[in-house]
Amino acid sequence: MISITARVNRVSLSRKSFIAPRNLCSCTRATRATSYTLNTGVKIPSLGFGRFRDPDSQGDTVSQALRKGMRLIDTARVYDVEEQVGKGIKKSGVPREEIFLGTKLWCSDYHPDGVERALDDSLRELDTPYVDLLLMHYPCTFKRGSDQFPRDADGRIIHGETTFVDTWKAMEKMTKTGRVKGIGVSNFSQGEIQTLLNETSTPGLGHELITFQDPCRSPDGSSSLLATERIQQMAKGQGNPRRPVQPARKYERFLSADWVVQGSCAYDARIDQPILKEIGDKYGKSAVQVVLAWGINSGRSVIPKSVVDWQIEQNLEADFELQPKDMS
Repeated sequence: MISITARVNRVSLSRKSFIAPRNLCSCTRATRATSYTLNTGVKIPSLGFGRFRDPDSQGDTVSQALRKGMRLIDTARVYDVEEQVGKGIKKSGVPREEIFLGTKLWCSDYHPDGVERALDDSLRELDTPYVDLLLMHYPCTFKRGSDQFPRDADGRIIHGETTFVDTWKAMEKMTKTGRVKGIGVSNFSQGEIQTLLNETSTPGLGHELITFQDPCRSPDGSSSLLATERIQQMAKGQGNPRRPVQPARKYERFLSADWVVQGSCAYDARIDQPILKEIGDKYGKSAVQVVLAWGINSGRSVIPKSVVDWQIEQNLEADFELQPKDMS
């Protein structure tokens, strides 16, 4: 997860009590509604709702989450669920201006001449005149075209002829049209972010990174969590203390699988470490809630994904204050 260097506004809200299907003590902590002020003055919630695949469930779950109090919705073009997410937003009855909506540009749409068309496609399917945040999904370009994963005869991805810097410059132009409130990146390394800072004029609103409870190690032997801390320090050193690095996303398959494999790296997604249960018992929270609260208390936004009613309820109760000794 990545820290957000921005002003923090915490408001305690009264939410109905929810007891997850596990043994919790009665010493529950008040639930807050933390938000961060971005360098554009726009507020982004610390707790969001990630939408990934599961197209048949999107409309109802997005509507349900918004009605329950979620105000940050995160999706992406390559997830193929933008239309369903848009329908869920409409169905919820929550005014569009109360929702922070983000989506991601896919690698086969990175050619500068294709960025505006891809944005228009997303806006049409989301049924909205603008998105609050548009991210580049990965720092690599694919051959432009309708095939999201173009491959050669040997099955290798065919890369594009332009760079992510070219894409960023095209995204900068979109912010001037009113259809994009802010731009950012996803899954970029420290060096790739520095390249954008050196070669472009618009500092990004955010950086989104897929993280897990036991993060995969990077080639230099350090954990991906430590790498994100270095990115955070880099952002703080750019002379703009209010420039955030966008919400981290937490893809936790804590009910159905112990391991998630992506590419050549296996991520241990287990949340059954004794320390998490110990802290959770102290606050009357689950291990998942403790992990999410740790991210929020660290100045991060967290975007868990779920289509299960009680999990959504539990996630909404995850914005609570952790004592300093429980943060270390």
